[in-house]
Amino acid sequence: MGLFTRRNQTAQSQEGGAVATLDVDPALAAVTGDYVIDAAHSSIGFTVRHAMVTNVRGTFAGHEGALHLDGADPSRSTASIDVKIASVDTGIGDRDGHLRSADFFDAETFPLMTFRSTRAAQLGGDAYRITGELTIKDVTRPLSIDLEFNGSATDVYGNERVGFEGSAEILRSDWGLTWNAALETGGVMVSDKVKLTFDISAIKQA
Repeated sequence: MGLFTRRNQTAQSQEGGAVATLDVDPALAAVTGDYVIDAAHSSIGFTVRHAMVTNVRGTFAGHEGALHLDGADPSRSTASIDVKIASVDTGIGDRDGHLRSADFFDAETFPLMTFRSTRAAQLGGDAYRITGELTIKDVTRPLSIDLEFNGSATDVYGNERVGFEGSAEILRSDWGLTWNAALETGGVMVSDKVKLTFDISAIKQA
């Protein structure tokens, strides 16, 4: 059952006929509330094609964010995420340093990448799409993230948690990330297309 799924009930219309109305499932209504992303159990990552033949994967370990979930009306759900650029980690120190430099993110001048949602919708079942504005290096452009709701649970410490995983694709050049190098065999060192991945665990606030 989806996070915002509702069950049908019947009511009498003014003309005396039966009409279908929507009622929020109590179990889903209980998920409604404000949440803080648990960075220790969440991952924000990316995949980019390198030298035309393989993929490089990385993560941003430093991030924080908040969610508001509305179990009755998904359009009122919101998300905000702040990512620390300097926390980029691809497993190779020299490469991470290059990504932090002015050739790419310029982490010293632009320390944060941010996302602020503007719209949310259920696509069907546990699938959702959240649309908002992604800002990198002071360039703000729209971004839609397709998400799957993984469920809710109470952990061993009594925290009420929800989980989502999702992805989106961007062209890094749209945000001014244009550095590249030509290959002798043709093509370029780093692809323009980047896949973003999100694996989010969030804790409900009292």
